Amino acid sequence: MATDAGESPVHWHGLDSEAAAAQLGSDLDQGLTAEAAAARLAQAGPNALQETGRRHPLVMLASQFTDFMILVLIAAAIIAGFIGEPQDAIAIMVIVFLNGILGFVQEYRAERAMAALKKMASPQARVIRDGQPGLIDAVDLVPGDLVELEAGNILPADLRLTELAALKVDESALTGESQAVDKQLASLEQTDLPLGDRFNLAYKGTVVTYGRARGLVVATGMKTELGKIAALLSGESGKTPLQKRLARFGRHLALVVLAICVIIFVAGWLRGEPPLLMLLTAISLAVAAIPEALPAVVTISLALGAARLVKQNALIRRLPAVETLGSVTYICSDKTGTLTLNQMQVDRVLAAGETRSGLQGAYDSTRTQARSGSESFRAEGAPWREMGLVMALCNDAVANADGKLAGDPTETALLDAAQAAGFDKAMLQQSLPRVAELPFDSDRARMSTLHRDGGTVLMLVKGAPEGVLALCIDQVAAGGTTTIDQAALQDEAEQLAAQGLRVLAFALKRLPAVPDALDAATLEAGLSFIGLAGLIDPPRPEAAEAVAACKTAGIVPVMITGDHPATARAIASRLGIIEDGGRVLTGSELARLSLAEFEHEVESVRVYARINPEQKIKIVQALQDQGEFVAMTGDGVNDAPALKMADIGVAMGKGGTDVAREAAAMTLLDDNFATIVHAVREGRRIFDNIRKFVKYTMTSNSGEIWTIFLAPFLGLPIPLLPIHILWINLVTDGLPGLALANEHAERNLMQRPPRPPKESIFAHGMWQHILWVGLLMGGVSLLTQAWAIHTGSAHWQSMVFTVLTLSQLGHVLAIRSERESLFSQGVLSNRLLVGALLLTFALQMAVLYVPWLNPIFKTEPLSLGELAACLALSSVVFFGVEIEKWLARRGWLYRAA
Repeated sequence: MATDAGESPVHWHGLDSEAAAAQLGSDLDQGLTAEAAAARLAQAGPNALQETGRRHPLVMLASQFTDFMILVLIAAAIIAGFIGEPQDAIAIMVIVFLNGILGFVQEYRAERAMAALKKMASPQARVIRDGQPGLIDAVDLVPGDLVELEAGNILPADLRLTELAALKVDESALTGESQAVDKQLASLEQTDLPLGDRFNLAYKGTVVTYGRARGLVVATGMKTELGKIAALLSGESGKTPLQKRLARFGRHLALVVLAICVIIFVAGWLRGEPPLLMLLTAISLAVAAIPEALPAVVTISLALGAARLVKQNALIRRLPAVETLGSVTYICSDKTGTLTLNQMQVDRVLAAGETRSGLQGAYDSTRTQARSGSESFRAEGAPWREMGLVMALCNDAVANADGKLAGDPTETALLDAAQAAGFDKAMLQQSLPRVAELPFDSDRARMSTLHRDGGTVLMLVKGAPEGVLALCIDQVAAGGTTTIDQAALQDEAEQLAAQGLRVLAFALKRLPAVPDALDAATLEAGLSFIGLAGLIDPPRPEAAEAVAACKTAGIVPVMITGDHPATARAIASRLGIIEDGGRVLTGSELARLSLAEFEHEVESVRVYARINPEQKIKIVQALQDQGEFVAMTGDGVNDAPALKMADIGVAMGKGGTDVAREAAAMTLLDDNFATIVHAVREGRRIFDNIRKFVKYTMTSNSGEIWTIFLAPFLGLPIPLLPIHILWINLVTDGLPGLALANEHAERNLMQRPPRPPKESIFAHGMWQHILWVGLLMGGVSLLTQAWAIHTGSAHWQSMVFTVLTLSQLGHVLAIRSERESLFSQGVLSNRLLVGALLLTFALQMAVLYVPWLNPIFKTEPLSLGELAACLALSSVVFFGVEIEKWLARRGWLYRAA
């Protein structure tokens, strides 16, 4: 039997087939008996991925209302209701409810990742029990079952292969390998091999692309490699930077509000004001000081950003992810399918001492249209014509009815290159029909096909360079054949491999007739070498530009792949991720480092190769421990745990797996790495606008607090009543504040570095601005009060009320940009804000001049002169902030910004 949890693990790749069968108590020919299988199913459980720790949706929903900021808002709503302001209470509770729904949707989406993993399971499996083959449900497989595989099968469990015929398995979704893996039977001595190098094992959820095999089940359900990933996905997701900042903001704000309430109440009481009036005033200020519109502004800002990004092919699955991209300092990207096309291509071809980027020139299609197949190719020069023949004909890839190539990725790449040069496989097959073949196997590492060519037989060979070159006695040249320098050609092959290319060698041989016995040792001797081809999964055309844009924005791109180190280096160098001589850290090297040791090196490594899923999480964790904010892009099952753990996960929509998309916060609909750059820009813009709203609303609240707090010390009566405070809070913080979410991006947005992850939302001069501009608002309001009382105006309270309201409208116009003047921005560049300001101004005038509103809001109509004075005095704040920005542009203020 397979080992139970708690026992030392069995290294199945280190056992031969017989030893594995003995360990499992099975038979290589008969499989298990039905009785034994039933007993093991009862012991091991079903071969299914289990979902653990799922919470009921109602519990999820209720948990959304336990956040500190949400509790403060609920308390504010209750207070507003007690003091007779139900409209305030209703508004706050609606905002709290919407915020809770948003959080619930996010958490419920995360729970669906397990469901997507379960869908990958193969529904049925062909198993041999009691010596008889049959189909059973894959969930009924048990360790020791003997399973048969053929091309197209999804692996139903982890298997130790016991028989195979040219088996190739696509493991790209699990290990990151960009090409199908050739499987073998021999046991492997090294115990700590990466998953991608355990060639005698096949894993649950991967796909057979070629050949046939038998294998013994060594792990089922959650004990498979796929199951381990499912277990990794069960961990909790961390909060986004925005959620962390808002939580800190809420805690600090509550303490400040409590202190202010106590001070104002005590000060007014000692001054002789009625205690009930002071209590209501203090509570009203407490309600006003909490920016209850902040969650709504955050939600609306992120939703608008998400809508923009959908038009740019980025689907946001979690709204705060938009802001998180603006904070990210590292992008850890899977290579296959993310930075590359996930499609093998012929990168270069070498023959007769010449290297070309392809077969161009080997075949002239304009001259062939009037000629039949083989004659047209003979008209072209050797050895390029022979290279085209072997790439097209010694090949099992085929073209579908729609012209799309199907088959092994390497063979489709070879056929695509041949067809691009004009070698038509269908035409060639008519003139050079295949009459026999020696299929590829991992021992010979080559494939040979025999084709009738008139009265003779042409044998075409392709395979690993070291195997093919050793069998060659000469090489094809323009004038026939010439002597061969095997050592020099082997050096050429090794140089290509060192550049990250998969290298194949091609050869041919003329036979008088089809031999009676197809003996590889005899037939494949005495070959004529044709040339070499280097294949690679090439970078996406736009990826290099996107990588450069990330660097300009202060973001470090990192490649993490399960592929070969040389391949990883080649792709990373082409994209500009790594410089010449840069370090490539392999999975084996990483495994030898403790987390503490790795944390000392992690910020200097740009490329990781031969990495397994657990190690991807280690990389993300090490970067996060160093204070970095990490984005992880990927498309395979192997990426899902890191996508979940990273500060933001970015999945591929076209070529990606359901598991990755469900675990990620954002999906790229066009699988375009460059789309991330647009998302980063949008995230930065959104956070800037959220900062502007916080600056606006907190400065407004500061102005109200200064006005009421200082009045008693200046010998003035209470300048504002509770209804005035609540009205200012609702009207000025409402539409104008929300309209800030529509503000355009600041200039040079993508030339500045990412925000430090631990940076306060009040950084870059914001808290100084809140204090001094709030004091300026309060000072202007109190000056208005003192002047009106001195001149004997009976409307002094309505004037203070109006000046404070209009000052906040002037303030919101001035802070549309952190540094740029409104006059260079253009007043109408944010039409939504202009409309909101006009509406707010109209509402304020209605409160003053609509007779039936006067008793409700305790106001009186102002004379024309009084209104003109209010307009003039309230403009002081606007011009004060414009002067502040002028000083900042010249470096005299807030230099750190």
